[in-house]
Amino acid sequence: MTATREVPHSTARSLLRLWPYVRPVRTRLFLAAAVAVVASCIGLAFPLVLKWMVDGPIAERDPSGVWLGGALLLALGVLEAVLFTARRRLIARPLAGVEADMRADLYARLQRLPVAFHDQWPSGQLLSRGTTDLMLLRIFLAFPLTFLLVNGVTIVVGFAILLMQQWLLGLVLLAPVVPLVALCWTFEERYSRAARTAQDQVGDLTTAVEESVLGIRVIKGFGRHHRQERAFMALSGRLRSTELRKAGLLGTLWALIMILPELAIGAALLLGVVQVADGELSAGTLVAFLSTALALRWPVESIGFLLAVTNESATAADRFFEVLDTEPPAEAPEALDALDAPVPARPRGDGIRLEGVEFRYPDAPAGSPPVLRGIDLHIRPGETMALVGTTGSGKTTLTALIPRLHEATAGRITLDGRDIAALPRERLRELVSVAFEDPTLFSATVAENVLMGAAHAQEADLVRALSVAQADFAHALPDGPATQVGEQGLSLSGGQRQRLALARAVVGSPRFLILDDPLSALDVHTEALVEAALREVLATTTALVVAHRPSTVLLADRVALLSGGRVTAVGTHHELLHGNEEYASLMSGRDDHAFQGGPRR
Repeated sequence: MTATREVPHSTARSLLRLWPYVRPVRTRLFLAAAVAVVASCIGLAFPLVLKWMVDGPIAERDPSGVWLGGALLLALGVLEAVLFTARRRLIARPLAGVEADMRADLYARLQRLPVAFHDQWPSGQLLSRGTTDLMLLRIFLAFPLTFLLVNGVTIVVGFAILLMQQWLLGLVLLAPVVPLVALCWTFEERYSRAARTAQDQVGDLTTAVEESVLGIRVIKGFGRHHRQERAFMALSGRLRSTELRKAGLLGTLWALIMILPELAIGAALLLGVVQVADGELSAGTLVAFLSTALALRWPVESIGFLLAVTNESATAADRFFEVLDTEPPAEAPEALDALDAPVPARPRGDGIRLEGVEFRYPDAPAGSPPVLRGIDLHIRPGETMALVGTTGSGKTTLTALIPRLHEATAGRITLDGRDIAALPRERLRELVSVAFEDPTLFSATVAENVLMGAAHAQEADLVRALSVAQADFAHALPDGPATQVGEQGLSLSGGQRQRLALARAVVGSPRFLILDDPLSALDVHTEALVEAALREVLATTTALVVAHRPSTVLLADRVALLSGGRVTAVGTHHELLHGNEEYASLMSGRDDHAFQGGPRR
């Protein structure tokens, strides 16, 4: 999916949005620009020195004057180089800081945005915004932004000098200005569209590479590397075509920008030679005039390049602010008031209640039925309830509503009588701990992955959580719990990753525990050991467990059957097994002897 948005009407408006980031370093940026302007204007002094040398020491055959002129040119050249070096030193560090601040803001916003946002955006698109786009914006602030000003001032000063030296020749050189402005105006819109398309396609390509790397086992296991290569080449070919179209636009612009001034310089040269021959113009003035005109070639010819980078930077800014403009879900006023309130002592309370809860995905087609509707469910304090249903019945979606990974679109959910909408998300997620069916681990140590489950957990909590999850294998790793598990924990088996994810869920002794089929990747022997330890944890918390295995169902006091987006039955396993045909049918494929025991209490 390419997250393409409408191209903005104003490049300047897009780039002006960078001002809050630039403001803290504006003094150094303005000083660097001023230094660059002075350095560029010094370059325009060279033709004036040449004029003095040709009409003076050279015409009068004065060697000492020639040496003096040469020394003056050398001094001006050294000064120009020093000033340009100073400019680069002035802006390098602050602009690196600007890029770092923007990247930090982007990352912080991505952390705050809801799961629904991340479900809709390819990770490669977000990754390219945090890397390629921000690098392009730093380059724009360091070079094109400054030199659009520098070259503009240089062109104005240079033409002023030309007109003062010989106004007729100056007017000849000014003739291409109007067609050049019209050309740049036409070029900007077309290049902006191509630049935006290319940057979005880079995001698509990044997504493809990321998915191929993360899914390399699947690709190799099914022998689909040729298919992936073809898909990658198709995306790469689209990007190549777009880049060639950009290059064609830029090449046409640059060619015209170079040809028109060259024709004007040629016409001025012919006219100047005639005037020198007629005695109307000194040779030194003609040399100075042509030297100034040639000195202005780069400022004029660079306009195409600078405009191209500016347009690409504007689209990069738009892509960056697309993410920052996405507002995270607002906290209710009472939630903000409760943010600094202390966490109350663990009460008996009212457990977990869902009252008339409905949920529809934000990108669902209009008129489609909600995934969940009319959910009424009460999990009593200290009770464990198993959630059972067919694949696609909405079990995982329902469990995501309690920690507010998704927001219910109707109804309300309470924890011990408090509406979760009135709880700050930070506080809510201190109370509710989750373990997902897909155990995601990070490129960190075992201990860091587990302790992520509780902000203030200590070493003793880590050891206890590893024991409960039957993850004591961590102590046998090369560096024990300090062992790095690698990207996504792929250096571990699926069962090991799932046990560490379960340890992360229980490490903080949470008041409420949400487990989404937490034992699916375990072998029968390990599952029995984990269940035995997990019973002790469940005895001290209020829990909702998505269950597929018979043994997992038996961990629960009661079972809720989810069917067609509704809770259609609630009771003990034996009550539902003998009194609900759908539940009995759902369980009929299970091993019957696993159901002969009763609930855990």
